[in-house]
Amino acid sequence: MRYQKARQIAGYGDKDLMGNLFHELERVASARRGAVAFDCMDGRALTFTELLANAAVYSAALTSLGVRAGDRVTVQLEKSIAGVWLYLAVLRCGAIYMPLNSGYTDAEIEYFVTDAEPTLIVLEPSRREAVAALAEKAGVAARVTTLGDLEERSRSVAPVPSVSRADGDVAAILYTSGTTGRSKGAMISHRNLVSNAKTLVEIWGFTPDDVLVHALPIYHVHGLFVALHCALLSGATTRFLQRFEIGSVLDALVGASVFMGVPTYYTRLLGAAEFPRAGVSLRLWISGSAPLLPETFVAFERRTGSAILERYGMTEAGMITSNPLRGSRLAGTVGTPLPGVSARVRRDDGSLAPSGEPGVLEISGPSVFGGYWRNEEKTRGSFTADGYFSTGDVVTLSDAGVVSIVGRQNDLIISGGLNVYPKEIEEHIDALAGVTESAVIGVPHPDFGEGVVAVIDRQLQTLCEADVLRPLRERLAAFKVPKRVIFVDSLPRNAMGKVQKKLLRETYRELFEAPP
Repeated sequence: MRYQKARQIAGYGDKDLMGNLFHELERVASARRGAVAFDCMDGRALTFTELLANAAVYSAALTSLGVRAGDRVTVQLEKSIAGVWLYLAVLRCGAIYMPLNSGYTDAEIEYFVTDAEPTLIVLEPSRREAVAALAEKAGVAARVTTLGDLEERSRSVAPVPSVSRADGDVAAILYTSGTTGRSKGAMISHRNLVSNAKTLVEIWGFTPDDVLVHALPIYHVHGLFVALHCALLSGATTRFLQRFEIGSVLDALVGASVFMGVPTYYTRLLGAAEFPRAGVSLRLWISGSAPLLPETFVAFERRTGSAILERYGMTEAGMITSNPLRGSRLAGTVGTPLPGVSARVRRDDGSLAPSGEPGVLEISGPSVFGGYWRNEEKTRGSFTADGYFSTGDVVTLSDAGVVSIVGRQNDLIISGGLNVYPKEIEEHIDALAGVTESAVIGVPHPDFGEGVVAVIDRQLQTLCEADVLRPLRERLAAFKVPKRVIFVDSLPRNAMGKVQKKLLRETYRELFEAPP
C-alpha cells in the first residue's frame, strides 16, 4: 500500500507520463497541499501549497521582465529556498532554466552568456554590475536582476497562468565541457526530466512518507534534478540545507529516511566521531557524481550497518544505472541500467565488447538529451548512426548486466562531485610567464575523490607554486584550482610527442596519501 500510494501521487499509469515537468510537479503538490514540502531546518516549514504560490509569484515577476516560452534564464546564485522557487517559476513560464556553478568567475560567465544569449540573468547583488557590463560588451541584450528585485517586483504585478510545453521542448540547458575545454550546453527536455524522475521514484521506493536530507548544490544534475525531483514527484519532505556542514547534516539525519551525497560527503561523515547519532536510521543512502572508493563503501557499512547505493549518471542523460534498492549492492560497481535504458559497450576497433571486456559505454533511452545547444557538429559526433549516445566512459558490462566504471575516455577529473576539465586549466597555466608546458591530472584524494594536480615544465627556475596558484584563483572557480603544483624537467611523452598523462597519474597517484 505504501508504494501504491506513491505511484498514484506521482501519476503512474497516466497517459501523459512524459508530460510537462511543471504540470507534473503541480499535480503532486495539489494532492499534497498542506503537507511539508521543505523543512529549512531554521524554523521554516513550507507546504506544497506554499510551493505553488511562490512559483506563481516569481513566474509573474519573470513574465513582467519579458521572459517568454523558450527564452533562456541564466541563474548564478548561492543555494537558497528562493532559488528553488525561481527554478519552478522558470518552468512555469515555459522558459529554459540555465544554472551556473556559483563559483564561476566573471571571465567564465562571459562565455556562457555569449553562447546562450539569455533573456534574463539572475545573480547575487555583488555580481550584478560586473556581469551586466560583460553582457553589454558581448552584445547580449539580457536584463540582469537579483532574487531580491524579483521578489519586490512580484508585489506589484498581476498573476499569470502557467504555460504549457510539449514533452520534447527544452526545459533546461546545463553546460558541460569536453577535453578541448570549450563548454557545451546540453539541452534537456521535459520528457528527459519527467521520465528519469519517475523511474527513480519507482526503483528507489520514494513515497510521501520519506524525508530527504538535501545538502547538495542545486546548479547541477545531482542536487537539482535527481534529489529535488525525487522528493517533489513523490510528495516527500525535503530537509533543505544551504551546504554540507557536518554539524547541520548530523542534526538533519535524525528522523530522516534518505540521504543523497557525493563520495566526499560520506568520507566526512565517517570522519565525524559522533556519526551516526542516536535516532539515525535511514532506509537509503545514495552516492553519485564521482566514483565511491570500495574502502569507503566497506567502512560505511561496518559503521552503520547500511550499504551505500551507488548509481551512475551524467548531465546528458540523467541517471543511467543504479544498484538495487533490494538485493546485493557491490562495492566498485554502479549497478544495472535503469528500466527503459539500453546499454552496450564498444571496443576501440568499433566492435561490440563481450561481457567483462572494457570499452566505451553507449546508451539510449527516454532520459538521453536531444543535443548540444547551437553545436550540431558535436551533437552528430556524440551519437551513433542508430541513435545511441556515446558517454565517453570506459566500463565493463557483466553477464548479469552490472556496469563497472573502468576509467574515462577523456581526461575529465571529478573532484568533490564536480567536473574539472584539464584543458581549460592548462591554457591558463601555459599563458603564465616562465611556463613551457603544463599537464593537469586528477589523482586519488581521500576527501574529494580526485585531487587536481598541475605538473609543469618550467623555463624560469624561480617560478614557484604560489606564482601559479595566485593568478588561477583570480580566473577560475575554487574547485578547479590545483591542490598541488609539481615542477619537472620535462613532461613524459610518447613516440608521437603526446604528453603521457596516464604515466603522470601513476607517478603521482599516492600524492595525497597520508604518511604511514
